Amino acid sequence: MQTGENEQALRKIIDFTRFLGIVVLILHFYFTCYGAFEQLHWNYAIVNRLLSNIYKLSIFRNIVITKTAALIFLIVSLIGSKGRKAEKVGLKRAVYYSLVGLILYYISGLILYLNESYLILAFCYISVTSIGYLLFLSGVSLAFRIIHVNLNKDIFNRENETFPQEERRLENEYSINLPAQYRLKNEVRKSYINIINPFRGTLVPGTSGAGKSYFVIRHIITQHIKKGFSMFIYDFKFDDLTRIAFNTLRNNYRQYAVKPQFYMINFEDLSRTHRCNPVIPSCMKDITDAMESSRTFMLGLNREWIKRQGDFFVESPINFLTALMWYLRKYRGGQFCSIPHAIELSQIDYQRLFSLLQMEPEIEVLINPFISAWKNEAFDQLEGQIASAKISLARLSSPSLYYVLSGNDFTLDLNNPDEPKVICMGNNPQKQQVYGAVLSLYISRMIKLVNQKKQLKSSLIFDEFPTVYINNIDSLIATARSNKVSTTLAVQDYSQLKKDYGREQAEVIMNIVGNIVSGQVTGDTAKQLSERFGKIMQERQSVTINSQDTSVSKSTQLDFAVPASKISTLSSGEFVGMVADDPENKIELKVFHNEIINDHQAIKNEEDHYQELPVIRNITEEMVLKSFLQIKKDIELILATELRAEETVDD
Repeated sequence: MQTGENEQALRKIIDFTRFLGIVVLILHFYFTCYGAFEQLHWNYAIVNRLLSNIYKLSIFRNIVITKTAALIFLIVSLIGSKGRKAEKVGLKRAVYYSLVGLILYYISGLILYLNESYLILAFCYISVTSIGYLLFLSGVSLAFRIIHVNLNKDIFNRENETFPQEERRLENEYSINLPAQYRLKNEVRKSYINIINPFRGTLVPGTSGAGKSYFVIRHIITQHIKKGFSMFIYDFKFDDLTRIAFNTLRNNYRQYAVKPQFYMINFEDLSRTHRCNPVIPSCMKDITDAMESSRTFMLGLNREWIKRQGDFFVESPINFLTALMWYLRKYRGGQFCSIPHAIELSQIDYQRLFSLLQMEPEIEVLINPFISAWKNEAFDQLEGQIASAKISLARLSSPSLYYVLSGNDFTLDLNNPDEPKVICMGNNPQKQQVYGAVLSLYISRMIKLVNQKKQLKSSLIFDEFPTVYINNIDSLIATARSNKVSTTLAVQDYSQLKKDYGREQAEVIMNIVGNIVSGQVTGDTAKQLSERFGKIMQERQSVTINSQDTSVSKSTQLDFAVPASKISTLSSGEFVGMVADDPENKIELKVFHNEIINDHQAIKNEEDHYQELPVIRNITEEMVLKSFLQIKKDIELILATELRAEETVDD
């Protein structure tokens, strides 16, 4: 028992044992160097008579045996001692001192064979032996002061933060399966990221260069096309993803019951773009469709308005555009219902415009505030209500935009069982503010047509999602699961999503997706993800050092499975995340932290055999300009026809 009496008794035994070793060594010196002591007259008859009996002991008959006996007493005393542990004491120094001490301690016997006087030989022998003894004492003492607990073996806590992950390939007709590898303690193991229910939404965060497109998005595209999905791709850096989709579809037409068609929207290369009218009359059943399209379009043009929805000077431009669009929808059955016609109609003077809009009773409620301000000569208010819409729309007055937006090569119902489609829409990072609004309108209309029952399974993929504005994207993720609509959102960071969509909408998007595959992110994004992935049981070890003892304690506690600091330092191709399951396919190990394995050579060989995107039609500048001028003529024709008819009625 650790009592004070026992501690003192142990210390006395240790001291006595060491004292015996020193006594044996001193007697050895006296017996071996007796001639020198005799010359110095340090010998006494009475002492000699006492020591003569001791000298008869067998341990004193041989120098080596005597020294070994003294050394054994020393070692025994050191084993029982408890010296103060020190972190800076190294095994190398302890071994060095011990070996040098042993060599000097035993080799000193050779000095006695030298041809010198007794005094010199005795002095040298005793000195060298004593130095060797003290060095050995120091070396062994240092060895007992070394801390034997290795606390610095895993300084980054990597092994402690590893955990078991799903190693099976769980596949069904909708799944996305990404081969990967992960570490479990010191072992590297194969695993899979199994997104078996993509209809619950997939979020792919990751800073630039984290590998979102190369390691995740491309596999979603290829695997879903191989499983017969209709597809929409928002290709921010056109044509990176479009080439993958086109060539994958070209080799997998047999996976579809009805051969799908491939369509592209691209405002840069008009020879490689189809034309599509996002507000085609057949898809606008009532005025609420026009209102929703107007809201998406105007908020896409003025992203700062997203956070100010409900303000008078935000809602007024939206109502103004709604009135224009619904008037064109009702005029001659929607013959001129298109965004370019609405833009041109918005630019005419107020007197003719309001006279024209008053002819449509369904939009009377929408235009009354504008007409009232005009009649009461509140021109400042009127300009505040309408000018912001006119200025924003005027930015889109481009022949190339008019050309693409005024055609009808295809409709946006991509998951129509009779006409399945793969649609790719490209943006340009240098013109994203202008193109983003148009693409937002396309996407908004497409989502409404896709999210319906009894349609084909479809996959919607948005690269750099915050660069477009999609109204009620949270409703799509929440409700589209039953309609077999898979949504994949790639973002760089939560802060980017918050800047473009507002805090509330960004939080909703982050929290309702079921699957997360995240590359390197920092700040609040990493912190949120770390908390979402939960905690695992981890070992903890600590050491306490005092002058008498060293105590080591080990414990286990719950800590984050993937800390925010680790998410902030992920390498390209390394991902963390969580997958969702469904009642038919339960997944116990949902959280993962692994490295996705791509066959780089196979991908390179595949891309080398890619075909270029097809040329849709040969376009000249004259054709584009002719389409641009024709739209202006159409508006003049409407004004001339309707206002002349009104004047005739008045007469």
